[in-house]
Amino acid sequence: MADSAFPVGGFAHSAGLEAMVHRGQPRTVDELDAYAGVHLWNVGHAALPFVTATFNAPHEIESMDRRVDAFLTNHVANRASRTQGRAFIGTCARVFDGPAIAALAERTRGRDVAAHHAPLFGATLAVLGLEQSDALGLYLHSALRAILSAAVRLGVVGPHEAQRIQDRHGPTLDRVLAACARLRASEAANVAPVVDVVAATHDRLYARLFQS
Repeated sequence: MADSAFPVGGFAHSAGLEAMVHRGQPRTVDELDAYAGVHLWNVGHAALPFVTATFNAPHEIESMDRRVDAFLTNHVANRASRTQGRAFIGTCARVFDGPAIAALAERTRGRDVAAHHAPLFGATLAVLGLEQSDALGLYLHSALRAILSAAVRLGVVGPHEAQRIQDRHGPTLDRVLAACARLRASEAANVAPVVDVVAATHDRLYARLFQS
């Protein structure tokens, strides 16, 4: 799952970075480094609580899914979360054998289920038998890797600079995990509101490389 070749569609999204670049930031290695840190802390506070909630209680996937749907008021982020969630569970159902994964995928196929990425990620990794710390760490790692990959394709930095930024943010991943691993779903919060507002303008860009 940590392999970039795992086909979940995450690389079709920039998590708002493309809209930010169109408005002038980040443009340099240092600015992207700072942006990556802000992004990780926002993921820790806004998404990780839902991953934790469904990891500890996979049977509550529907209720957590509804909470995420209400929480993501940014229509671009909401749509991206639903798209990634369905791609993620669909891929897992095809790759991993077992009735538990198949049952989880079946529960998310109905039209009344939004199938958001964070709660599905937590429930799926719990069903697969991972340790909670590994599941949360993988979610954060994937968020960092995805945004740095987007930065490379947008021409903000080159691949070597992106890898250096990823290496530098190893301690950031640890700090975010330590601070946010025990947050409850009721404590989820967007701690980067300006980024969220700019990300909501993605559909208005004249030319777009990413879906979000």
